[in-house]
Amino acid sequence: MPALLIIYHSRTGGSRQMAEAAYEAARPETEVHLLPAQSTEPSDLLAASGYIFCAPENLASLSGMMKEMFDRCYYPLLGQIEGRPYAQMICAGSDGENAARQLARIATGWRLREVQPALILCTHAQTPEQILAKKHLTETDLAPCRDLGQAMAAGLQMGVF
Repeated sequence: MPALLIIYHSRTGGSRQMAEAAYEAARPETEVHLLPAQSTEPSDLLAASGYIFCAPENLASLSGMMKEMFDRCYYPLLGQIEGRPYAQMICAGSDGENAARQLARIATGWRLREVQPALILCTHAQTPEQILAKKHLTETDLAPCRDLGQAMAAGLQMGVF
């Protein structure tokens, strides 16, 4: 059975909520695993058929913990996961585009296949207090995350990707 791996990093809860929504929607479709970036090992990625990466944008770049996961896993997996499908979700206070570009560039190095453009959820957090506050995403915010999780899992199960 194909397996979807959702890897996330979250400091204030937004990305975690996004990843959990994708996970819950994916579960009826195929085998799915949800792992925090700091716990993800190359063997986890090797065992999966496809990926959803979910992280916040911090200071106009991919979060450090997600980047650290890529740093640890990149070279051990080089040449071993080519062609596998991936999607990404970014939780951002403003635009999220730079984090999405960074993640896509890493995925390109692994020769992963992007199955949809980055899903960027903008919280509009702009003040230090808003940025550092625990995030509480609405059902409307999380609906596209659920759609992505379900579609990614179904696509893996049906052999579309």
